[in-house]
Amino acid sequence: MRLHSGSMLASIATVALLSGCATTGALRRATEQTNASLAQQKSALDAERADRMAQDSSLRQDLGMVRGDVQALRTELQQMKTDLGAKITAMEDGLKFDMPVNFAFNDATVRQQDYTTLDRFAHVVSTYYPQSKVTIEGFADPAGSSRYNAALSKRRADAVRDYLTSKGLTTNQLATIGYGETRLVTPRAWGNQPGADLNRRAVFVIETSGQQSVALAQPQEQP
Repeated sequence: MRLHSGSMLASIATVALLSGCATTGALRRATEQTNASLAQQKSALDAERADRMAQDSSLRQDLGMVRGDVQALRTELQQMKTDLGAKITAMEDGLKFDMPVNFAFNDATVRQQDYTTLDRFAHVVSTYYPQSKVTIEGFADPAGSSRYNAALSKRRADAVRDYLTSKGLTTNQLATIGYGETRLVTPRAWGNQPGADLNRRAVFVIETSGQQSVALAQPQEQP
């Protein structure tokens, strides 16, 4: 009888031990599942955060590497389009500003009526693009030789540069180039002909990658 009782006690102890092992295993599995779930949640949050950062980076790249509030910049650019008739085009390496900054026939003097446009442009550059290179491209109508027009268009770009430096931009930040009678807005129009003033213009490119100028090469001179 005692032997039988001892066997029963041994059996009970064995069951208790096995139950304890089962409980420990279940807890371990539950802990592992919880840790795995937490790891998945953390991974999802990290992916979402990275996606948001990528979207913000993409937006900044579209607008240029800017300092300050991106939304404020977008508002300012839209106002320039509305108020000044500016055409702002995103390019691979920067933003191109095609604004109504034009010149009189055979003249390289910045017109007083264009001061407001240039003042607004200087404000945008100094506020949002203080580290970017700005290339000022000058153009001429087709009157005169190609060589003369290339020199005239360069003087126009230089005149705009000088005005912008008077508004706080630096000469190190501004580069100029003259494209002469290339890229005519109104083909063959010169002097007082309709649309000729559109050919006598300055165009601006704000760099957004590095400090190299978008205008990498001078236009070829024609005799």
